[in-house]
Amino acid sequence: MPYALFCDDAKLSNTYPTEADVWKLATDSGLVTDVEIRGNQPTPRRVLDNDYEIRPCETEPGEDPHKNKVDAREQKDFQINRKALAAETDDAPPRRKSD
Repeated sequence: MPYALFCDDAKLSNTYPTEADVWKLATDSGLVTDVEIRGNQPTPRRVLDNDYEIRPCETEPGEDPHKNKVDAREQKDFQINRKALAAETDDAPPRRKSD
């Protein structure tokens, strides 16, 4: 069963193959916070911000959850590479103008 991110009844994300895939997307997007649990549980638990929830859902016609997962990974890799390239450019010494 595929999963997606929802707020109320509105589907906010593409459909992904597993609940874990949507958690990863939400975490990478900054939509997850850790809340300290009091009592018997020693570790924090993850909570979605703003009443978001991850629920099972049907795919839209023509939608492929596995392709959505690959596309999301490629987009993240592209952003990481772009930031790394920008950091390298910022660290490079300024070029001297040739006369």
